[in-house]
Amino acid sequence: MPILDKQNIEEVNKYEKYISSYDGSSLMQSLNWIKVKFNWIQEGVYIEENGKIVAAITILLQKIPHTNSYLMYAPRGPICDINNIELVKRLISEVELLRKKYNVFLLKFDPNEKYNKELEEKYINAGFNVLNKNVSANDLIQPLHDMVLTLDGYNEEELIKTFAEKTRYNIRLAKRKGVEVYYSRDKEDLKRFYEIYKITTVRDNIGCRAYEYFEKMLEAYDENHLRIYIAKHENDFLSAAIAINYGKELFYLYGASSNEKRNLMPNYLMQWEMIKWGLETGCKKYNFGGVLHLDEQNGLYKFKIGFCKKDGITEYIGEIDKVYDRKMYFLYTKALPWLKKINMFFVKIRNKKK
Repeated sequence: MPILDKQNIEEVNKYEKYISSYDGSSLMQSLNWIKVKFNWIQEGVYIEENGKIVAAITILLQKIPHTNSYLMYAPRGPICDINNIELVKRLISEVELLRKKYNVFLLKFDPNEKYNKELEEKYINAGFNVLNKNVSANDLIQPLHDMVLTLDGYNEEELIKTFAEKTRYNIRLAKRKGVEVYYSRDKEDLKRFYEIYKITTVRDNIGCRAYEYFEKMLEAYDENHLRIYIAKHENDFLSAAIAINYGKELFYLYGASSNEKRNLMPNYLMQWEMIKWGLETGCKKYNFGGVLHLDEQNGLYKFKIGFCKKDGITEYIGEIDKVYDRKMYFLYTKALPWLKKINMFFVKIRNKKK
Protein backbone atom coordinates (compact mmCIF):
# COMPACT_ATOMS: atom_id res chain seq x y z
CA MET A 1 0.00 0.00 0.00
CA PRO A 2 1.36 3.50 -0.85
CA ILE A 3 -0.13 4.96 2.36
CA LEU A 4 2.16 4.18 5.29
CA ASP A 5 0.62 1.83 7.86
CA LYS A 6 1.91 3.23 11.15
CA GLN A 7 0.82 0.09 12.98
CA ASN A 8 3.22 -1.99 10.88
CA ILE A 9 6.58 -1.62 12.68
CA GLU A 10 8.56 -3.22 9.87
CA GLU A 11 7.01 -0.88 7.31
CA VAL A 12 7.58 2.16 9.52
CA ASN A 13 11.24 1.26 10.10
CA LYS A 14 11.79 0.76 6.37
CA TYR A 15 10.17 4.11 5.62
CA GLU A 16 12.15 5.98 8.29
CA LYS A 17 15.42 4.36 7.18
CA TYR A 18 14.82 5.57 3.64
CA ILE A 19 14.06 9.12 4.83
CA SER A 20 17.06 9.37 7.17
CA SER A 21 19.59 7.86 4.74
CA TYR A 22 18.56 9.84 1.64
CA ASP A 23 21.19 12.42 0.70
CA GLY A 24 19.54 15.82 1.05
CA SER A 25 16.77 14.71 3.39
CA SER A 26 15.43 16.82 6.26
CA LEU A 27 14.47 16.11 9.85
CA MET A 28 11.07 17.68 9.09
CA GLN A 29 10.34 14.67 6.87
CA SER A 30 11.10 12.31 9.76
CA LEU A 31 8.12 10.59 11.36
CA ASN A 32 9.40 11.84 14.72
CA TRP A 33 8.62 15.43 13.73
CA ILE A 34 4.91 14.88 14.46
CA LYS A 35 5.81 14.56 18.14
CA VAL A 36 6.85 18.21 17.93
CA LYS A 37 4.05 19.38 15.60
CA PHE A 38 1.51 17.55 17.73
CA ASN A 39 -1.43 19.74 16.70
CA TRP A 40 -1.23 18.38 13.13
CA ILE A 41 -2.19 15.04 11.60
CA GLN A 42 0.64 13.11 9.96
CA GLU A 43 0.57 10.68 7.02
CA GLY A 44 3.31 9.02 4.99
CA VAL A 45 3.09 8.10 1.29
CA TYR A 46 5.70 6.19 -0.70
CA ILE A 47 6.49 4.33 -3.92
CA GLU A 48 8.32 1.01 -4.02
CA GLU A 49 10.14 -0.59 -6.92
CA ASN A 50 11.53 -4.13 -6.64
CA GLY A 51 10.96 -4.07 -2.89
CA LYS A 52 12.83 -0.79 -2.36
CA ILE A 53 11.39 2.63 -1.60
CA VAL A 54 12.31 5.09 -4.37
CA ALA A 55 10.20 8.08 -3.29
CA ALA A 56 8.45 9.17 -0.10
CA ILE A 57 6.61 12.16 1.26
CA THR A 58 5.69 12.81 4.89
CA ILE A 59 2.63 15.02 5.04
CA LEU A 60 1.21 17.16 7.82
CA LEU A 61 -2.49 17.95 7.66
CA GLN A 62 -4.37 20.75 9.37
CA LYS A 63 -7.98 21.83 9.11
CA ILE A 64 -8.55 25.43 8.02
CA PRO A 65 -10.63 27.19 10.70
CA HIS A 66 -14.34 27.69 9.95
CA THR A 67 -14.21 25.35 6.94
CA ASN A 68 -14.40 21.64 6.20
CA SER A 69 -11.21 21.75 4.16
CA TYR A 70 -7.72 20.53 5.03
CA LEU A 71 -4.29 21.75 4.00
CA MET A 72 -1.64 19.11 3.29
CA TYR A 73 1.90 20.32 3.83
CA ALA A 74 5.13 18.37 3.29
CA PRO A 75 7.93 20.45 4.89
CA ARG A 76 11.18 20.01 2.93
CA GLY A 77 9.66 17.10 1.03
CA PRO A 78 9.26 14.98 -0.96
CA ILE A 79 12.29 12.75 -0.47
CA CYS A 80 13.27 11.64 -3.96
CA ASP A 81 14.87 13.01 -7.11
CA ILE A 82 13.03 16.34 -7.36
CA ASN A 83 14.27 16.79 -10.92
CA ASN A 84 12.40 13.64 -11.96
CA ILE A 85 9.01 15.30 -12.50
CA GLU A 86 7.35 12.06 -13.59
CA LEU A 87 8.41 10.31 -10.37
CA VAL A 88 7.15 13.24 -8.28
CA LYS A 89 3.83 13.19 -10.17
CA ARG A 90 3.52 9.43 -9.55
CA LEU A 91 4.11 10.00 -5.84
CA ILE A 92 1.54 12.79 -5.68
CA SER A 93 -1.01 10.65 -7.49
CA GLU A 94 -0.70 8.19 -4.59
CA VAL A 95 -1.73 11.02 -2.25
CA GLU A 96 -5.16 10.99 -3.93
CA LEU A 97 -6.55 8.65 -1.25
CA LEU A 98 -5.66 11.19 1.44
CA ARG A 99 -7.20 14.02 -0.56
CA LYS A 100 -10.54 12.26 -0.56
CA LYS A 101 -10.29 11.12 3.05
CA TYR A 102 -9.63 14.61 4.45
CA ASN A 103 -11.32 16.85 1.87
CA VAL A 104 -7.99 18.46 0.96
CA PHE A 105 -7.95 21.67 -1.11
CA LEU A 106 -4.15 21.99 -1.40
CA LEU A 107 -0.95 19.98 -1.21
CA LYS A 108 2.01 22.26 -0.51
CA PHE A 109 5.61 21.06 -0.54
CA ASP A 110 8.94 22.90 -0.39
CA PRO A 111 11.71 20.46 -1.34
CA ASN A 112 15.25 20.67 -0.03
CA GLU A 113 16.38 21.68 -3.51
CA LYS A 114 18.36 24.69 -4.68
CA TYR A 115 16.66 27.12 -7.02
CA ASN A 116 17.15 26.88 -10.74
CA LYS A 117 15.01 28.46 -13.42
CA GLU A 118 14.75 25.34 -15.58
CA LEU A 119 13.37 23.23 -12.72
CA GLU A 120 10.90 25.96 -11.79
CA GLU A 121 9.57 26.04 -15.36
CA LYS A 122 9.23 22.24 -15.41
CA TYR A 123 6.90 22.35 -12.40
CA ILE A 124 4.91 25.27 -13.78
CA ASN A 125 4.48 23.46 -17.11
CA ALA A 126 3.34 20.37 -15.19
CA GLY A 127 0.47 22.35 -13.67
CA PHE A 128 1.90 23.35 -10.29
CA ASN A 129 2.01 26.81 -8.73
CA VAL A 130 5.56 27.75 -7.69
CA LEU A 131 6.07 30.39 -5.00
CA ASN A 132 9.51 31.87 -4.40
CA LYS A 133 10.82 35.28 -5.50
CA ASN A 134 7.38 36.15 -6.86
CA VAL A 135 5.82 36.47 -3.38
CA SER A 136 6.61 38.17 -0.09
CA ALA A 137 8.63 36.28 2.54
CA ASN A 138 5.52 36.54 4.74
CA ASP A 139 3.62 34.41 2.22
CA LEU A 140 6.03 31.48 2.60
CA ILE A 141 6.03 28.93 5.42
CA GLN A 142 9.78 28.20 5.27
CA PRO A 143 12.47 30.80 4.53
CA LEU A 144 13.56 30.91 0.91
CA HIS A 145 17.19 31.32 1.97
CA ASP A 146 19.23 29.25 4.40
CA MET A 147 22.82 29.40 5.55
CA VAL A 148 24.30 25.91 5.14
CA LEU A 149 27.92 25.11 5.96
CA THR A 150 29.55 22.18 4.16
CA LEU A 151 31.35 19.88 6.62
CA ASP A 152 32.09 16.99 4.29
CA GLY A 153 35.81 16.64 3.53
CA TYR A 154 37.01 18.95 6.31
CA ASN A 155 38.62 18.48 9.70
CA GLU A 156 38.40 21.11 12.46
CA GLU A 157 41.60 22.89 11.53
CA GLU A 158 40.71 23.09 7.83
CA LEU A 159 37.11 24.13 8.42
CA ILE A 160 37.76 27.00 10.82
CA LYS A 161 40.11 28.54 8.25
CA THR A 162 37.12 28.94 5.90
CA PHE A 163 35.30 31.23 8.37
CA ALA A 164 35.53 34.99 8.10
CA GLU A 165 38.53 36.44 9.93
CA LYS A 166 36.29 38.30 12.41
CA THR A 167 34.37 35.09 13.17
CA ARG A 168 37.60 33.23 13.95
CA TYR A 169 38.72 36.13 16.14
CA ASN A 170 35.44 36.09 18.12
CA ILE A 171 35.72 32.33 18.73
CA ARG A 172 39.25 32.80 20.10
CA LEU A 173 38.17 35.83 22.15
CA ALA A 174 35.37 33.90 23.86
CA LYS A 175 37.81 31.13 24.80
CA ARG A 176 40.41 33.62 26.03
CA LYS A 177 37.86 35.45 28.21
CA GLY A 178 36.82 32.23 29.92
CA VAL A 179 33.51 31.42 28.23
CA GLU A 180 32.65 27.74 28.70
CA VAL A 181 30.28 25.68 26.53
CA TYR A 182 28.66 22.42 27.53
CA TYR A 183 25.79 20.30 26.23
CA SER A 184 23.03 18.56 28.10
CA ARG A 185 19.59 16.96 27.93
CA ASP A 186 18.68 17.90 31.47
CA LYS A 187 15.32 19.53 32.13
CA GLU A 188 17.05 22.21 34.21
CA ASP A 189 19.13 23.18 31.19
CA LEU A 190 16.01 23.18 29.01
CA LYS A 191 14.54 25.68 31.48
CA ARG A 192 17.75 27.73 31.29
CA PHE A 193 17.48 27.70 27.51
CA TYR A 194 13.85 28.83 27.70
CA GLU A 195 14.55 31.72 30.06
CA ILE A 196 17.25 33.04 27.72
CA TYR A 197 14.98 32.33 24.72
CA LYS A 198 12.23 34.53 26.22
CA ILE A 199 14.73 37.39 26.63
CA THR A 200 15.71 36.98 22.96
CA THR A 201 12.12 37.06 21.67
CA VAL A 202 11.41 40.30 23.54
CA ARG A 203 14.66 41.96 22.45
CA ASP A 204 14.30 40.94 18.79
CA ASN A 205 10.50 41.34 18.66
CA ILE A 206 9.82 37.79 17.44
CA GLY A 207 7.17 35.21 18.34
CA CYS A 208 7.69 33.11 21.45
CA ARG A 209 6.83 29.41 21.47
CA ALA A 210 5.45 27.75 24.59
CA TYR A 211 7.82 25.84 26.85
CA GLU A 212 5.86 22.65 26.11
CA TYR A 213 6.95 22.83 22.47
CA PHE A 214 10.58 22.36 23.48
CA GLU A 215 9.66 19.66 25.98
CA LYS A 216 8.03 17.72 23.13
CA MET A 217 11.17 18.18 21.06
CA LEU A 218 13.34 16.80 23.85
CA GLU A 219 11.04 13.78 24.17
CA ALA A 220 10.95 13.16 20.41
CA TYR A 221 14.73 12.86 19.89
CA ASP A 222 17.17 10.83 21.98
CA GLU A 223 20.67 11.72 23.18
CA ASN A 224 22.21 10.74 19.85
CA HIS A 225 20.05 13.23 17.97
CA LEU A 226 19.30 16.23 20.20
CA ARG A 227 21.46 18.34 22.47
CA ILE A 228 20.90 21.53 24.43
CA TYR A 229 24.02 23.67 24.26
CA ILE A 230 24.75 26.28 26.95
CA ALA A 231 27.45 28.96 27.00
CA LYS A 232 28.34 30.37 30.41
CA HIS A 233 30.85 32.66 32.02
CA GLU A 234 31.52 32.22 35.73
CA ASN A 235 27.99 31.93 37.16
CA ASP A 236 26.20 33.65 34.28
CA PHE A 237 24.36 31.70 31.58
CA LEU A 238 24.84 33.77 28.44
CA SER A 239 23.65 31.77 25.42
CA ALA A 240 21.75 28.58 24.65
CA ALA A 241 20.71 26.58 21.61
CA ILE A 242 18.94 23.41 20.53
CA ALA A 243 20.61 21.33 17.82
CA ILE A 244 19.30 18.17 16.14
CA ASN A 245 21.58 15.68 14.39
CA TYR A 246 19.54 13.87 11.74
CA GLY A 247 20.65 11.89 8.72
CA LYS A 248 23.83 13.51 7.53
CA GLU A 249 22.95 17.05 8.59
CA LEU A 250 23.16 18.94 11.88
CA PHE A 251 20.35 21.47 12.32
CA TYR A 252 20.74 24.56 14.50
CA LEU A 253 17.05 24.95 15.26
CA TYR A 254 16.72 27.50 18.04
CA GLY A 255 19.23 29.90 19.51
CA ALA A 256 19.01 32.40 22.35
CA SER A 257 21.28 34.95 23.98
CA SER A 258 20.96 37.04 27.11
CA ASN A 259 21.61 40.76 27.39
CA GLU A 260 24.59 40.19 29.69
CA LYS A 261 28.28 40.08 28.71
CA ARG A 262 27.56 40.16 25.01
CA ASN A 263 31.08 41.54 24.48
CA LEU A 264 32.43 38.07 25.38
CA MET A 265 31.01 36.68 22.12
CA PRO A 266 29.54 33.49 23.64
CA ASN A 267 27.39 32.74 20.57
CA TYR A 268 30.45 32.28 18.38
CA LEU A 269 32.08 29.71 20.64
CA MET A 270 28.77 27.90 21.14
CA GLN A 271 28.28 27.61 17.37
CA TRP A 272 31.78 26.26 16.94
CA GLU A 273 31.16 23.56 19.57
CA MET A 274 27.95 22.52 17.77
CA ILE A 275 29.74 22.45 14.42
CA LYS A 276 32.38 20.18 15.98
CA TRP A 277 29.60 17.77 17.00
CA GLY A 278 28.63 17.60 13.32
CA LEU A 279 32.22 16.87 12.32
CA GLU A 280 32.57 14.17 15.01
CA THR A 281 29.44 12.35 13.81
CA GLY A 282 30.25 12.49 10.11
CA CYS A 283 27.60 15.03 9.10
CA LYS A 284 27.95 16.44 5.60
CA LYS A 285 26.28 19.76 6.42
CA TYR A 286 25.60 22.16 9.29
CA ASN A 287 22.36 24.05 8.77
CA PHE A 288 22.23 27.48 10.42
CA GLY A 289 18.60 27.93 9.36
CA GLY A 290 16.90 30.71 7.50
CA VAL A 291 17.73 34.34 6.86
CA LEU A 292 15.08 36.85 5.81
CA HIS A 293 17.30 39.89 5.21
CA LEU A 294 20.26 39.44 2.87
CA ASP A 295 22.01 42.51 4.15
CA GLU A 296 25.32 42.93 6.00
CA GLN A 297 23.58 45.52 8.18
CA ASN A 298 21.29 42.80 9.55
CA GLY A 299 22.83 41.26 12.67
CA LEU A 300 21.58 37.71 12.09
CA TYR A 301 22.76 37.66 8.47
CA LYS A 302 26.17 39.07 9.43
CA PHE A 303 26.58 36.47 12.18
CA LYS A 304 25.68 33.46 9.99
CA ILE A 305 27.56 34.54 6.86
CA GLY A 306 30.73 34.78 8.94
CA PHE A 307 30.63 31.00 9.34
CA CYS A 308 29.35 30.35 5.80
CA LYS A 309 31.79 32.59 3.96
CA LYS A 310 32.86 29.80 1.57
CA ASP A 311 29.35 28.42 0.92
CA GLY A 312 27.40 31.66 0.78
CA ILE A 313 23.60 31.68 0.75
CA THR A 314 21.51 28.65 -0.16
CA GLU A 315 18.44 29.67 -2.17
CA TYR A 316 15.68 27.06 -2.46
CA ILE A 317 13.25 26.35 -5.28
CA GLY A 318 10.47 27.55 -2.96
CA GLU A 319 6.97 26.24 -2.30
CA ILE A 320 5.23 24.11 -4.91
CA ASP A 321 1.45 23.96 -4.75
CA LYS A 322 -0.82 21.24 -6.12
CA VAL A 323 -4.23 22.89 -6.05
CA TYR A 324 -7.36 20.75 -5.81
CA ASP A 325 -9.95 23.46 -5.03
CA ARG A 326 -9.35 26.84 -6.71
CA LYS A 327 -11.96 28.75 -4.69
CA MET A 328 -10.62 27.54 -1.37
CA TYR A 329 -7.07 28.21 -2.56
CA PHE A 330 -8.03 31.82 -3.30
CA LEU A 331 -9.50 32.19 0.19
CA TYR A 332 -6.40 30.68 1.77
CA THR A 333 -3.84 32.70 -0.19
CA LYS A 334 -5.66 36.03 -0.64
CA ALA A 335 -8.77 36.55 1.47
CA LEU A 336 -7.71 35.03 4.80
CA PRO A 337 -4.34 36.88 4.97
CA TRP A 338 -6.13 40.12 4.12
CA LEU A 339 -8.69 39.55 6.89
CA LYS A 340 -5.88 38.80 9.36
CA LYS A 341 -4.18 42.10 8.47
CA ILE A 342 -7.45 44.00 8.95
CA ASN A 343 -8.01 42.29 12.29
CA MET A 344 -4.46 43.11 13.47
CA PHE A 345 -4.99 46.74 12.43
CA PHE A 346 -8.06 47.09 14.68
CA VAL A 347 -6.35 45.21 17.52
CA LYS A 348 -3.50 47.76 17.44
CA ILE A 349 -6.03 50.64 17.49
CA ARG A 350 -7.86 49.12 20.49
CA ASN A 351 -4.58 48.57 22.33
CA LYS A 352 -3.58 52.22 21.80
CA LYS A 353 -6.88 53.39 23.31
CA LYS A 354 -6.35 51.33 26.48
